[in-house]
Amino acid sequence: MPTEPLSRVIVLDQELPAPLATSRVEIRRITIAPGHAAGLHVHNGPVFGSIETGSAVYQIEGGPETVLEPGDVFYEPEGVRIARFDARDDGVTFLGYFLLADGMTAELVFPDA
Repeated sequence: MPTEPLSRVIVLDQELPAPLATSRVEIRRITIAPGHAAGLHVHNGPVFGSIETGSAVYQIEGGPETVLEPGDVFYEPEGVRIARFDARDDGVTFLGYFLLADGMTAELVFPDA
């Protein structure tokens, strides 16, 4: 039985809340140590990510918790409080894609609870 030599699968099709004049995308490989909680945080622009190794508990404030594992993708909206991105016992490494407007620097804020 022949198999196709190429496969294209959409794993996330995320609408943004408003048009964004993106002039560049910064891609970071981020590693969080086993058992470390990243803490409540907010990004100044939309962030997309893809888990490479390990696992993390992900939660947008007020939403359900999700366990992310290798191959899983996620979206952190601009200005939204991310309640959890906590590495599990195996730690986590992921690629984060930061969409940036002209002259913009990716920023991360840790608000008081």
